[in-house]
Amino acid sequence: MGLFDMFKGDKGENMTPHLAFACSLLYMMGSDGEMDHEEIGHLLSVLGGEERGGVIGVGANNRALLERAMKYTRKTSPDAFLREAAPILTDAQKMCILINLIDSSLADGQPERQEQELFGKFLNAFGISEERFRPFFEVIVLKTDRSVFLNQNHPKNQPGYQVNLSVH
Repeated sequence: MGLFDMFKGDKGENMTPHLAFACSLLYMMGSDGEMDHEEIGHLLSVLGGEERGGVIGVGANNRALLERAMKYTRKTSPDAFLREAAPILTDAQKMCILINLIDSSLADGQPERQEQELFGKFLNAFGISEERFRPFFEVIVLKTDRSVFLNQNHPKNQPGYQVNLSVH
């Protein structure tokens, strides 16, 4: 035990799956050094945002969760977080986090290199192969590709093209 270990874990900061979810999103949002409006909107939508007087904010039920997650992510590296969080998460929780991380990284257009690298760390820590995750990735990419509406010559708009999920 180090001299300052007593300060590491304030009451109420034990890792839980829900806290891991919120922290994961914050790590992804901050990985490229900026938090875009689209990413903040995504965070609020998945944590349960609410609107009051035309302003969207985090609902009261999730305000404490978000505050805990922000406090945790400020003082803990993503690597240390992953070592703590991965063992307590079920497979479904890990996949939910990964899907939301991809959705968040694509919210502002293209995923930055730092976001891609961080996502790779999550895949590795969670023991999920790229091959297993690929169909989920394809769905999120399709969800965010609005160009299929704006470009009639888009390859996916060609006669006979059919969207399918496959493991390559």
